[in-house]
Amino acid sequence: MATFKIKKGDTVRVIAGSDKDASKDRKVLSVDAKNNKVVVEGVNLIKKHTKPSVANQNGGIITKEAPIDASNVMLVVGGKMTKVGIKRVPDEKRPGKTKAIRVAKATGKEID
Repeated sequence: MATFKIKKGDTVRVIAGSDKDASKDRKVLSVDAKNNKVVVEGVNLIKKHTKPSVANQNGGIITKEAPIDASNVMLVVGGKMTKVGIKRVPDEKRPGKTKAIRVAKATGKEID
């Protein structure tokens, strides 16, 4: 299985869909690698009707973010959109082993 290149807490820009906006960078709230979906702050907002419960006494209509496909977002590093590559480096905790780190293709900087 390939490494999922977007992680929770990353800054991304939406590049496709109705929420496409080149000037706004958003934060990733959660990642579902199995289904290739991400939840991005303030993107793909839906209205959900809820019944009254112990947690929400009044019930009503709440607005929340829904997942979008990971291919519709692009990672932003240093204010610039970039593809993500994987580089293997020696692991200092385990001699003789390597670990994968994410690298920004546009700048060559390590992300992790």
